[in-house]
Amino acid sequence: MRPRHDRYLLAAGLAALMLLGCPQSPPSDSDASAGSETGPSEPAAATSPGQGGKFKVAWSIYAGWMPWDYAGSSGILKKWADKYGIEIELVRMDYIPSVEAFVAQQVDACVMTNMEALNMPAASGVDSTVLILGDYSNGNDAILTRGGLGVEDLAGQSISLVELSVSHYLLARALETHGMQESDVTLQNTSDADIGPIFLADEAQKAVVTWNPIVMEVEQAPGVEKIFTSADIPGEVLDLMVVRTEVLTENPALGKALTGAWYEVMELMSKDGPETDAAIAAMAEASGTDAGSYTAQLATTAMFYQPQAAVDYTTSEEIKEKMNFVRKFCFDHGMLGDGVSSEDAVGVAFPDGSIQGAENNVKLRFDASFMQMAADGAL
Repeated sequence: MRPRHDRYLLAAGLAALMLLGCPQSPPSDSDASAGSETGPSEPAAATSPGQGGKFKVAWSIYAGWMPWDYAGSSGILKKWADKYGIEIELVRMDYIPSVEAFVAQQVDACVMTNMEALNMPAASGVDSTVLILGDYSNGNDAILTRGGLGVEDLAGQSISLVELSVSHYLLARALETHGMQESDVTLQNTSDADIGPIFLADEAQKAVVTWNPIVMEVEQAPGVEKIFTSADIPGEVLDLMVVRTEVLTENPALGKALTGAWYEVMELMSKDGPETDAAIAAMAEASGTDAGSYTAQLATTAMFYQPQAAVDYTTSEEIKEKMNFVRKFCFDHGMLGDGVSSEDAVGVAFPDGSIQGAENNVKLRFDASFMQMAADGAL
């Protein structure tokens, strides 16, 4: 599989820029699997909520998000859209441009992590609802070292990573769980395109933090081993389908169609047989890899194949605890905007009605109701 197209990369000060209404990057590549086709150079301008029942959904290449491409190419998404009398166009984009397009209201829904959902649309004032909790990283992100270094040996070391990314978050959590802090190490900001080759070429580098498929490549080098992964902080790096709240409120049919299509693909993926094998092969090919590599990446991606499992986690006390870690990291690193005095500046609402942060500024909402409909067979 190719790199994640800056899946986690954040532009410094992005929230402030979004509020100023700076121009957004158009999709660098697009795949209109359902609905009308959008060319690569055409901006992904979203339909006004409820206007004509046409919606744009952005996705980017990552193991846990490839089912969206299959839902489109197989006709599953169109089937569910037709059921509810709407049109859904899937638009493939690089990761950060896709979230920027969501912030700019150029698309109605977008895949993103919980960290980006908080520090990009929510922090920019775009009221956003988590429609589907698809998976969490369960080893896709890792700290790797040479020379037998453990986490406790990282003090004084220079560590390569993409700053203000989930890799950065993973390192912060690893240090925290070992009684250390970021000031104990030196961060070397490195692009995701360069981080693997540079580490492999320079044996003087002792530590790197990155994600799959780079992790799988780097760990093959002699003397290199993983010392801390996202599996050590399960449920903290969440991969989501997020919809603008006003769009979902006025058009619940969009939520039902997306949820129905997603869990039809999940049911297929959780089975054995030639149809499943063909689906996995199609997802692998669309992501630029083979079925074996894609399956290996799925092994470190904790997919919520059953809707009830996703509901249970979304409604748990654990997700609140995990989001507190994310809120604190975002605030500590200035990712919630200028002049923000605490992690409570942006409110996060949960299905039980509880709110973390400002009750008068809730901009990120976890909604389990559509996933519950899927679990109940009510879609």
